[in-house]
Amino acid sequence: MMRKGKRIGLLGGTFDPIHSGHLIAAEQARDQMKLDEVWLMPTKIPPHKTRTDIADEQHRLRMTELAAADHPYFRVSDMELHREGPSYTVDTMRAIRQMFPHDEFLFIIGGDMVEMLPKWHRFEELRTIVHFIGLARSGAQYNQEAVSSYVTFVEMPAIDISSTMIRQRVRAGISIRYLVPDAVERYIKEHRLYESFG
Repeated sequence: MMRKGKRIGLLGGTFDPIHSGHLIAAEQARDQMKLDEVWLMPTKIPPHKTRTDIADEQHRLRMTELAAADHPYFRVSDMELHREGPSYTVDTMRAIRQMFPHDEFLFIIGGDMVEMLPKWHRFEELRTIVHFIGLARSGAQYNQEAVSSYVTFVEMPAIDISSTMIRQRVRAGISIRYLVPDAVERYIKEHRLYESFG
């Protein structure tokens, strides 16, 4: 008997570090789209990145695992970290669909990324493989009708947190409590991440 597939949301990111905004986005997508799981996928750092303070991928993976540990429907995938060469979403999705043919995958992106989607690598193929969940910021205007065939929007509370801000706060010795999960804050302190300027 063929097993019933799951509806799984994918949220990719550098997660340098993962923060409460990422987790709230994942939870809002899970709840509003009735997803069975959300997979958090740390991405490889592109070779052209010029920042010198980027945390090692094993640190970023471990922080993501710590952040997801207490949520029964969050999973962490390190698949992107093992891929060689440029990491394109279309290739990731093809690989995932081959590994999990019975599951339905939805790719979670910020609302501000929606208008850029048609410029993504091999987008016409990508839109046949995966549907997108757009995180709609309160008060922002989106042409939902124009993208309705490949994007479903969910309401996202306005959370003004970024990984850049957290790194800057760590360097300046300013508290990041509640901006990241407690376990992530402890990990950053224990490994002295982001303390030096890049």
